[in-house]
Amino acid sequence: MHVWHAALDIESAELNRFESMLAPDERVRASRFHFWKDRRHFVAARVILRQILSRYLDREERELQFSYGAYGKPFLRSDSRRPELRFNLAHSHGMALYGITRNREIGVDLERIDCNSADEQIAERFFSRRERSTLRTLPASQQINAFFSCWTQKEAYVKAIGAGLHMRLNSFDVSLIPDQPARLLNGGHGNWSIHTPKVAPGYAAAIVVQGTDCDLKTWKWKLQPRQTMRSGIAEPLAMRHR
Repeated sequence: MHVWHAALDIESAELNRFESMLAPDERVRASRFHFWKDRRHFVAARVILRQILSRYLDREERELQFSYGAYGKPFLRSDSRRPELRFNLAHSHGMALYGITRNREIGVDLERIDCNSADEQIAERFFSRRERSTLRTLPASQQINAFFSCWTQKEAYVKAIGAGLHMRLNSFDVSLIPDQPARLLNGGHGNWSIHTPKVAPGYAAAIVVQGTDCDLKTWKWKLQPRQTMRSGIAEPLAMRHR
C-alpha cells in the first residue's frame, strides 16, 4: 500500500492552467465552490491525483478517466495496463492524502485537528455508544486527538467499503485509545485493517485497506510544474513489476 501526502498550494495565476487538465465534470465541481481558496485546493487535489496515478499507469494525466460508485467513490475506468489499481483520496485545509493499492479496496480520510470542531454533540450524533464511553474516560488532554482519530477511522472505513453517507457512522466501533493499535472493533463487514500514519503536524489521518497483510509505505508529493510532469519519482514505479 502506497500512501502520498501533499500540500495543495498553487498560485492563483496557475489555477486556469491546472483546471484545463481536469475532466469537464471536475471543472463543474470546482466552479461550485463559493470560496476561492477551496476551489484552488480542490483543483490542486485532483491534479495531484492525476499526476500520481500517471506514474503507476504510464499514461498522460489528461488521458485518465474516472467513474464513480453508487455513493460517490471514484475509480479508474477500465485500463488494460493496470486493471487492478485501486485508490482513494481526501483533503482538508490545504493538505491532501492519497492511498494506492493493487486488488484491494481502500479508503482514506484526513482532518485538521481543531479543538473547536471536536464537539460533544458531534460525538453524540456520529460516534457509537462504546466510542463515546471510551472518549469520556480519557484525560482531557487526550480527548481532542482521540476524537479526530475516531472520526478519521470511521470516515475512511465507509469510504473503503464504498458506502458513503448510506452507512451510519454510529453503527460500528473503532478503537480510539491513544498508543493502542487502530482497528475495527465491532459492526464492520469483511476483513479490514486500519492504519493511522502521522502525515503532517496538526492533522489526523486514517487509512482502511482490505486484508491484514498489507505493508504501508509513505511519501510526500510536490505538485509538479507542467514541464516536469513526466519526470521524477521512480521508486513507486517498481510497483508495476512486483
